[in-house]
Amino acid sequence: MASSTSLPAPRSRPKKPLGKMADWFRQALQKKPAKMPGSPESAPSDSPRTPSQAGPAPSGLSASTSPAPPAAHEGACSGSGTGTGRWSRDYDVCVCHSEEDLAAAQELVSYLEGSAASLRCFLQLRDAAPGGAIVSELCQALSSSHCRVLLITPGFLRDPWCRYQMLQALSEAPGAEGRTIPLLSGLSRAAYPPELRFMYYVDGRGPDGGFRQVREAVLHYLRTLG
Repeated sequence: MASSTSLPAPRSRPKKPLGKMADWFRQALQKKPAKMPGSPESAPSDSPRTPSQAGPAPSGLSASTSPAPPAAHEGACSGSGTGTGRWSRDYDVCVCHSEEDLAAAQELVSYLEGSAASLRCFLQLRDAAPGGAIVSELCQALSSSHCRVLLITPGFLRDPWCRYQMLQALSEAPGAEGRTIPLLSGLSRAAYPPELRFMYYVDGRGPDGGFRQVREAVLHYLRTLG
């Protein structure tokens, strides 16, 4: 009959206490992962917002300051038509004359340009662009000059081209008093062109040929320009 003596119990493995295991799991669950730099959670909620976080800029502002636009250039430029007063045109005087009166016209131009006012004169045979059309050059000179001096002589009246110049000057006469200055030379009053009867003329029978009076008339008109 078998003995009642029981066999020894198998050796049990060492176990951690249940209380310590529970504490370890609790600590592992409560431990938060390390926060990455630059993460949205890394900045405190009450910290000031940086410009990049402040939302889009107002519609009237840009992120970078735009350079101011350059200031508009002011001032007169001779011949450009953008100036003011006397310098808004290329010339002060355009002298209209016949070819046979070229010497007298040159004398008048020398007087006006050599005066203290240094008037700027256009003399067709001297200042017209070589190769330019005569009609277009003349019209350009008349429109680019403040005043027009008509050197009216017997040769002027005989020359159809001079009459054309006179009519071109008169086309702008209404509303532009003082711009066209007739200089009557070597003619009587009765020979004064009827187209100019509404204008006073300069009598060229004086000692200076009427040059001084022409200069004063031009200067008077230029002063009205301001």
